[in-house]
Amino acid sequence: MKTLNTILASGLLCVVLASGVHAQEARIAFINSQRITSESGPAKAATAKLEAEFSKRQKELTDLQNALKSFSEKFERDAPTMTESQRTAKQKEFVEQNRDFQRKKREFDEDLNGRRNEELQQVYEKATKAIKQLSETEKYDLVVQEAVYFNPKIDITDKVIKILNAGAK
Repeated sequence: MKTLNTILASGLLCVVLASGVHAQEARIAFINSQRITSESGPAKAATAKLEAEFSKRQKELTDLQNALKSFSEKFERDAPTMTESQRTAKQKEFVEQNRDFQRKKREFDEDLNGRRNEELQQVYEKATKAIKQLSETEKYDLVVQEAVYFNPKIDITDKVIKILNAGAK
């Protein structure tokens, strides 16, 4: 039933759009959101902010990972000369250090993803305002973000990026 409603709604939308096109030419535009989140000034500022905020913790994790690798290599090198109890104690120590590293890495990834989402949300909000402003100025009837195909002449991504960059200064 839900699928039927979706199909009917899609068909109705096509009929409405087609009849509207006959009455007056519809202005349609396309934006590439991926480019906006990677090339715009606010997106670059957000990336730099995240790098500054998380670089210390990233370095600590890298140092901890290198220490684990060194510990493992030293253990493999020295294991033949160790007693069974020494080997067991070293293996247990390695497992505890590895567990601590995995926990810290998981916490770091969660914190980074959460902050990245917050920063991207701000970029999306600014982009939405820029798109609405551009749509009103240039009288677009529809702005599409995702498309299987689009003609490059309807791509307004560069214009949106220009507005975002002007607002970021």
